[in-house]
Amino acid sequence: MTELGQARAARWWVRGRRIGSIERAAAFVDDVGFAVLFPAPRAVVPSLWEAVAGEDEEPFGSGMGTNEQRVWTWKDELPRRGLAWYGAYLGGRGSFLAPDLLQALYPGAGHPSDHESLELSPAAHEIAKAIAAEPLPSATLRALIGDRSRYQRAITELQRNLLVTTAGVEETGPGWPAALIALTCDQFEVGGGTDHVRATQRFLDTMLVTTPAELARTFRWPTAQARARLNELVDQGQATLDGTHYRHT
Repeated sequence: MTELGQARAARWWVRGRRIGSIERAAAFVDDVGFAVLFPAPRAVVPSLWEAVAGEDEEPFGSGMGTNEQRVWTWKDELPRRGLAWYGAYLGGRGSFLAPDLLQALYPGAGHPSDHESLELSPAAHEIAKAIAAEPLPSATLRALIGDRSRYQRAITELQRNLLVTTAGVEETGPGWPAALIALTCDQFEVGGGTDHVRATQRFLDTMLVTTPAELARTFRWPTAQARARLNELVDQGQATLDGTHYRHT
């Protein structure tokens, strides 16, 4: 493993005591700022699974084991308790954001009507309006939209814009319980404007070394904007630039 790989393994809780409680899972997300649920080759970021099971354990290798049950439950319970936002965000994968990073990235004023100011599909607007009063099961929202594919595209659209999250689950019949979908502004304190410098600080503190393209890809920013934010950190003495790579100081 490279020196950077070793440093990231330590920073991302891959080394050391494993996570065995939802309280430590919340502490993990709060510490790293952002993480995917399960690791992926193209998403070189922290993952809750690796912090729980270790870097050599494959999820679902032997079915639904203890670790799989833990992380699958926590992905709905963490946002229900307001401990971490969850949705399809980092690379379109199931992801967690710490509350302070969520606040720095949230694009609206923190009102149920935030979706109205964004260019979203009609189905996405319909879902946002439907859950303005209370969280609703994903099964109910799929029935409302009337088409599984349109629903999935719309809910992903809302999650990518950080407008919705999960808020626990509800038993709707045999099989897995349905996730409750809630407005982010009902589960977390958000609004009041973005703080992309703060988000960049959090990103670099976790990644240790990064490039503008990596930052842009993670937060869906233009590369020029990502480079400008990283250069601000250099100007403030919080980062150094070594060729094309920015390093946390």
